[in-house]
Amino acid sequence: MIEIKNLTKKFGGRLVLDNLSFSAARGEILGFLGPNGAGKTTTMKIITSFWPATSGSVLIDGIDTAANSLASRKKIGYLPETVPLYEDMKVVEYLKFIAEIRGLAKSQIKPRLKEVAATCGLAKVWRSPIEELSKGFRQRVGLAQAIMHQPDILILDEPTTGLDPNQIVEIRDLIKNIGREKTVIFSTHILSEVSATCDRVIIINNGRIAGQGAPSELVNAYGNLEQAFRELTK
Repeated sequence: MIEIKNLTKKFGGRLVLDNLSFSAARGEILGFLGPNGAGKTTTMKIITSFWPATSGSVLIDGIDTAANSLASRKKIGYLPETVPLYEDMKVVEYLKFIAEIRGLAKSQIKPRLKEVAATCGLAKVWRSPIEELSKGFRQRVGLAQAIMHQPDILILDEPTTGLDPNQIVEIRDLIKNIGREKTVIFSTHILSEVSATCDRVIIINNGRIAGQGAPSELVNAYGNLEQAFRELTK
């Protein structure tokens, strides 16, 4: 579903991504790990066509994002680290707005809203103003907007940042449920999330892939994920 070849990104004279190449298959949950400034968010912004690459290519289900970004964006749901919510709107109003701008037919909107509310556990706050929501429910609303148009791919940048332990478990379970049918790439600093959620892990450092593999493979090679992370990001 996603194929990244020789991806390079420079900001002025600063090299942020250095010839990065990897792929993600349909139905795979891929964890993206690395220290701050490693290039995780930059990679996600290029995949989602928010930023152009300096060189290299990103293919989404065979579509070159540089040549046809609108077609590729239709296949992607994106949750950035800072969730883009309109706080003066109620949850149902905001998600209805998202459904409309995503091009859902009028006949599809009501049943799709019902499905998304159930999937993301939003029934309790469905008619609440977004400004009154807890961080956990805001993240749920963010995930709801990302899956509204039933994309094949989800790109989630630090989806559990700032959540309490119970909220982290809830969002983790939600990602696993969604990932059964979709390709999911998510970045995180919480290594326990990786072992509990991911099929495969890519560790990035200084804009390059430092290591990758199934969580169990990294544990076998380094003893535990924490040690793997330390060794590969020296």
